[in-house]
Amino acid sequence: MFKDYNTTRKKLVLPEYGRNVQIMVDHLLTIEDRELRNKAAQTVIAVMGNLNPHLRDQSDFRHKLWDHLMIMADYKLDIDSPYEMPKKEVLEEKPNRIPYPSGEIRFRHYGKVVEMLAKEIMKVEDEQRRMEMLRNLANHMKKLYLTWNREQVSDEVIFNDLKEMIGQDIQFPPDMHLSETRELLAPKIRNKKRNNQRNKPR
Repeated sequence: MFKDYNTTRKKLVLPEYGRNVQIMVDHLLTIEDRELRNKAAQTVIAVMGNLNPHLRDQSDFRHKLWDHLMIMADYKLDIDSPYEMPKKEVLEEKPNRIPYPSGEIRFRHYGKVVEMLAKEIMKVEDEQRRMEMLRNLANHMKKLYLTWNREQVSDEVIFNDLKEMIGQDIQFPPDMHLSETRELLAPKIRNKKRNNQRNKPR
């Protein structure tokens, strides 16, 4: 006896609507009478809408449904749609390739954004404000450092990395200190304990 498995059927174009909706769409293509075909299309659109009630508040919700109907019909459905029918070549056109950012990241554990922030901070004219911003950035760098290396890291290491990142021999105030390791890791440890408690069998 032949069994009809999904693996033997044709691949669904839009799986989120399910096999039954695809069968309805395929049936629309066999209806010769245009008036009946239009009425049947309205029914299929209603079914598709009921499958996605959470999207009904979107302004272009119904437009999307009609576009999806045409896509599932392989753009071969001749009906009176309230919207302009999408063109296959437009929807299937490949987007332009986004160029991968060039330039080597000197400190991968900090990331490119930190390096960019450091250089922007150096443009701040007010020295006191600039130093405070550098201290905040250094604290963030220390936290990132500890993400990859849980051992203690000295403030001097972070400050030296920051100097090299900026490319200037900045003289940090001798009384400038970064947050302690336990302070930086405390929120992460608390979240881990909270998740463990939440996942513990009751």
